[in-house]
Order: sequence, then structure tokens, then C-alpha cells
Amino acid sequence: MEKIKLEILGLSPSQSQTGSFALVLSEEGGSRRLPIIIGMFEAQAIAIEMEHITPNRPMTHDLFKSFARAFDFTVEEIIISDLREGIFFAKIVCTDGIRQKTVDARPSDAIAIGLRFQVPIYTTEQILSDAGITTHEAEQADETEELVESATTRPQKSPKDALKDYSLEELNKMLSQALSEEEYEKAAKIRDEISKRN
Repeated sequence: MEKIKLEILGLSPSQSQTGSFALVLSEEGGSRRLPIIIGMFEAQAIAIEMEHITPNRPMTHDLFKSFARAFDFTVEEIIISDLREGIFFAKIVCTDGIRQKTVDARPSDAIAIGLRFQVPIYTTEQILSDAGITTHEAEQADETEELVESATTRPQKSPKDALKDYSLEELNKMLSQALSEEEYEKAAKIRDEISKRN
């Protein structure tokens, strides 16, 4: 399997799916892009790592790092390993110094863990051929162009800042679907700030 190294090109609100974010990965030294649509909370976990923010509570990747320490293994690399029916799958490659093991994961979780462990992110030639786009192809495909353009030309926003782009109605809907009290409080604070300005 030929591995191709990726880097994170950008993370921004998705133009096509409200409440989702476009995580755009770029082929290192190449022109191909791999856009992956992820949820708001997954985007937040990745943004926390990208922006080197210390969260108020442990995240999934903190738990994984604790396991790594407790069981004396390291993360070697992240691989966006499969694409089935439009859904990406990833593997976290770990070693204990003797054996290598892989852990299946969602790409968003795997990438957040990869950022936390500061390891490379790869994909395969087949996935880039099937799902990747080039800069030229992006100009011909409206939705994909918006994802890549959004990630490459707009100032990068943290998920907290990106929430300011939503209407009060959309923020209220997010509040009702919030997974934790902390997320609820953040969204409520931003909603209140927007209400004061309107």
C-alpha cells in the first residue's frame, strides 16, 4: 500500500451542511485535496489541538494519551484508510516497541489524536484517486470548490468563532442538541452576545 502524507489545509464551516465543518487535508507537496465533512464537536476537538488550547475537561484524545502512558505504547501514525459508501474510515497505528497494532477510528478522532501525539497523517493513493480533488478540478465542482476555497482563502476560525455565523434559531437548535453542559454554556454565551448586538 502506497502511503501519501497529508497536512491539514483548513477547517471551516461547511457550505453545504449546516452545523457541519469541512476539514480539508492536502497532499504534502502536491495539488490534491481531501475534504472530509465532520460534526461541530469533532471540529472543536481538532481546533483545540490546532490552536494549542487547553480544554476545561478531558477530551477523547486525552483519554487515549492516558491509555498510551498507562500501557506503555506510542502512536506512530494516522492513516485515512478506507472510503465506503461516502464514509471515511481511519486507523491509529500504535506500537509498544515490539509489536505494531492498529485501532479503528473516525477520521476526526484519529486526526485529533494524531495532532496530540504530533505524528504524521497519511492516506492511500486509492483514496486520493477516488475522493481527492485537484485545484483544477475544484474549479469545476461547485460544492468541492466551496469547501477548498473556504478552507484556503478565509481566515481560519475556531469552532467558537464560527458559531457566530449562525442565526439565533440555528444556535437554539444546537443548544437543544448539545452533548454536554460545557458545550451548552459556550453556545448559550455566543447566542446571548449575538442577541445583544441585534
